[in-house]
Amino acid sequence: MSLSRNFSRNLPHHLIIGVLIALALSTLTGCSPSDRLQQIRDAGVLRVVTRNGPTTYYEDRHGPAGLEYELAKRFAKELGVELRIDTEASYEAIFDAVDKGRVDIAAAGLAVSAKRREKVVFGPSYREVEHLVIVRADRQQPKQPGDLLGLQIAVAAGSARAAAVRALKDSLPALSWTESSDVETIDLLDQLDAGQIDATLLNSDEYIANRGFYPNLRIAFPIGKPSQLAWAVAKGHDHESLRLALEEFFEQITLNGELAQLIERFESHNQDNDQRKSYDFSESAAKILPRYRDMMQQVADDYEMDWRLLAAISYAESSWNPKAVSPTGVRGLMMLTNSTAKAMGIQNREHPLQSLRGGARYLRVLKQQFPERITEPDRTWFTLAAYNAGLGHVEDARKVAQKLGKDPDRWADVKEALPLLAKRQWYEKARHGYVQGRGPVRYVQSIRYYYNLLTWDDIARARTPPAKSTEQYLPEGFDATLHAL
Repeated sequence: MSLSRNFSRNLPHHLIIGVLIALALSTLTGCSPSDRLQQIRDAGVLRVVTRNGPTTYYEDRHGPAGLEYELAKRFAKELGVELRIDTEASYEAIFDAVDKGRVDIAAAGLAVSAKRREKVVFGPSYREVEHLVIVRADRQQPKQPGDLLGLQIAVAAGSARAAAVRALKDSLPALSWTESSDVETIDLLDQLDAGQIDATLLNSDEYIANRGFYPNLRIAFPIGKPSQLAWAVAKGHDHESLRLALEEFFEQITLNGELAQLIERFESHNQDNDQRKSYDFSESAAKILPRYRDMMQQVADDYEMDWRLLAAISYAESSWNPKAVSPTGVRGLMMLTNSTAKAMGIQNREHPLQSLRGGARYLRVLKQQFPERITEPDRTWFTLAAYNAGLGHVEDARKVAQKLGKDPDRWADVKEALPLLAKRQWYEKARHGYVQGRGPVRYVQSIRYYYNLLTWDDIARARTPPAKSTEQYLPEGFDATLHAL
């Protein structure tokens, strides 16, 4: 006699009927005790695993960001639950977390492949990416796969790019390359930029996210077939309702245009790294700055700062456009978020005077967060980096500098540590995770350059020009200072 029969005989008749009714209802509603979608709703939490990186999930000065984060946040809202993000460094660890049920979904820019389908079930594709061969611009440019023979090529292990280069082996048996699970996109780009390797492979979205930081790198050609990116859930019938919910969600945001808007938002934001340097600062200083100069001087006096520094910051933020709006929703001369504006008592971010006051006030708040032992001008450079990337990332960089035996109170040392937070061995131990640290470093350097241009302009205006060419009377050390920036 089976255990189930013994159990049913020992139960009161009314309890048996209740159990049967509950089972029948769960069958009719499509839910079972092990249904993952229902478990998520009951727990009130959606657990998502992703990767730290510019195309997936990271933390900037405004908080969590990234395409995968924004999509996951919207899906959690659709389900009426909270979002909990976990990060893993390798693709293997991501798929393992899904397979063993530690998370509900993997949302990490995952390319769909037959091999990966053996471990997980993919939801609907939400974008297509190409696999690109990336090389240095100052080297001979390969134009087809055959030109890769003899080159030193490196790719990330377990990635779709590694599969793409492996697929060339049949037609190019002499092709050689290295794969490593210890490198990420940023490591490969650093190696290529330094000339340590001849080529690497990136997804097209990864290249767009990083190209502003590597102006000497170029696309040689696409390789293999484009890949579809999708989220992944565990195999099994209990995950079918979750997969169907994903299909409905992505269909909805595709039809209403929200998906396309998110992709454009993050891609155009990354492209801005290239565009901002194209502005002609001198022309803007002559034509636009006079409209706001008195206002800047008034605000700077109120907050005990140099008006030229405030002018340089507002130019770096908005090119002195009070109606400027970024893809991430910050706006105004000082590009304030809505939450920062409210915290600083600002009602209209597009009002030039209010924006300048809000930005100056926020800069003062940030500056007060650093230890008093940090002196000027380092204290200002730290404040600018925090204004750009967030205070948490700057503090993480200071800790990295200290671990490297450098001075965490000197900008010259910390600016060398900030870019390391884009590398896994550093950011996975940092409290605030990944940040493309080259960005805030360039931001600070740009503001210093703009500030010095305004200072030199004031010097030129204040003196009486002699009859001879003004070039010979520039302040001593002009060229040295310019190159030192």
